[in-house]
Amino acid sequence: MPVSAPSTSTQTAPDADARPERRTFLQVARQPRMIGLLLVFVLAAFVCGRLGAWQLDRAYERADLAAQQEIAEAAAAGPSWLGDVLAPQESFPGELVGREVRVAGEFEPTGSLLVPGRVLEGHTGYLVLAPFRVSDDGAGGESWADLSGAPVLAVVQGWVEKPADAEALTLPKGEVTVTGWLQAGEATSGSAAVVDGQTEQIALSALVNEWGGPIYTGYLVATEGPGSPESGGVAALPRPTIDGGSGANLQNIFYALQWWLFGGFAVLLWIRLVRDEMAGGRRGGEPTDADTGIAGLPSV
Repeated sequence: MPVSAPSTSTQTAPDADARPERRTFLQVARQPRMIGLLLVFVLAAFVCGRLGAWQLDRAYERADLAAQQEIAEAAAAGPSWLGDVLAPQESFPGELVGREVRVAGEFEPTGSLLVPGRVLEGHTGYLVLAPFRVSDDGAGGESWADLSGAPVLAVVQGWVEKPADAEALTLPKGEVTVTGWLQAGEATSGSAAVVDGQTEQIALSALVNEWGGPIYTGYLVATEGPGSPESGGVAALPRPTIDGGSGANLQNIFYALQWWLFGGFAVLLWIRLVRDEMAGGRRGGEPTDADTGIAGLPSV
């Protein structure tokens, strides 16, 4: 009895071109669920950004309060004698900026200068600068005993809008006592030459050639005494501060950076979720035979 051969059937794997397309980033991101997550993460990033800005405001607010307290304490203590904090030709310490001091001496009859390009309350004008020959700094002359003679201190009497305003200002004669704030001399970047009674910078290392020495490495912004703003003719200047210093509280700045980083992480997390969705799903959402192997057979 003839035996027929068992029939066999073979199935081939689907063509590779039949594989479902991988969804693009935009296709996944436009899903309602992803749009909802994006709105949540954007809101979280906005909140973190606002908290960071608030911490930054707090950093400068605390710095302003500390500066106001420092000014109040210095005013309550009263001015020190110049010789108690600084000697002529001595390097100027940064902590002396804005320190209130007093000194006695005489204004030189010649040598006064204008410093152009200085802004006060939004207006550009000139500083009125005069050489002051010190006779008493509170140290009895000991601070310049080893030098060639009595030192010169540059004194800023105030601010004027135009040179003609300074012409009416007359310097007092004889010995006077002047009180004011200390400020560091300016660097000699650019031109420090004296031309037609003006100098672009209060560069004391250059002014010593005009006024003679010895000279102090800082200058005085006068607030009281003859030739100061209270005597008329010039506008008063604000208390000097360290040039370029932010004075911000570093702790609050670090907190602000942390909040901004958290906001950035929220957006990056949403991008990561979209990419994970791209890698884990296919168009249609269900796995296909191409994902599991030969039809009807488990993949090995």
